[in-house]
Amino acid sequence: MTAPLPLHARLTDAAEAGSRSNRAIARFMLARLKDLPFETAATLAEKVQVSEASIGRFCRAIGYANLKDLKEHLKDDIGDQPWLIKDRLDALRQAPGQREERLSQGLEAEIAGLVGVYEMARTPDWQRAVVRFAHCPKVFVAGFQTERGLALYFASQMQYVRPGVQMIDLSMGNFAEVLAEAGEACLAIFEARRYSRQALVLAREARARGIAVTIFTDQFCSWGADFATEQFMVATQFNQFWDSTAHLAVLSNLMINDIFLARGEGAEARLNEVARLYGAFTGHVGNPLTPVAE
Repeated sequence: MTAPLPLHARLTDAAEAGSRSNRAIARFMLARLKDLPFETAATLAEKVQVSEASIGRFCRAIGYANLKDLKEHLKDDIGDQPWLIKDRLDALRQAPGQREERLSQGLEAEIAGLVGVYEMARTPDWQRAVVRFAHCPKVFVAGFQTERGLALYFASQMQYVRPGVQMIDLSMGNFAEVLAEAGEACLAIFEARRYSRQALVLAREARARGIAVTIFTDQFCSWGADFATEQFMVATQFNQFWDSTAHLAVLSNLMINDIFLARGEGAEARLNEVARLYGAFTGHVGNPLTPVAE
């Protein structure tokens, strides 16, 4: 039985012998293989100037069920990290010793996880969460255990972009600031295993009161989907002693950027004012303090 052709060979054949639209799609993919993990049928169709249906027909014509199936087969041709500088990866793989092997495997896993974060940023769940965080009157942010630092970073960055953002005070022990207050609000929770019981209870109680809950977590969170309006799960295992939550930081940066864009000109005005106030009260290295008011 003849083995199926690898993706690159199929694209090459289509670029030479396919229909006009198929040739255009194949040539575009061949020229930008490293970017394919980030593309959707809609973005490809726009760039190649064909219909989304044409992208689906092309994938089926060369032997894949759809674009997602085609992207899965990228791993067979170019691995999980097509955008990595090849000679650096080869050097890590060829380095002697167990530590170097772990570093190589961890690097590949981290890059694959990064692709997953950027793919999430193109989903309807992501867009829904961005709109809510940009316009909901009150945004509460909670973080537990070591993930509290990530939550504080997310809340602090969002406070530069919009008003009405509050980091939850865990010392109160009752979450009354979220659960006992009137008015429209939403909640963001940062947590990874082993999960704090407080995270689960807060998510459950918030949803019971009609508060939208967005959970930022790892790929092992089995309870979040029961209470979350959206749940974003990132890879955390990269051949290290501790699970790494670095991809949660990447995710939060991407979301803050989209929230800024969704807020429009008002976000820029607030950003400038908050920065001015920081300069007036605290200042930065090398810059003198300025008066709060002239």
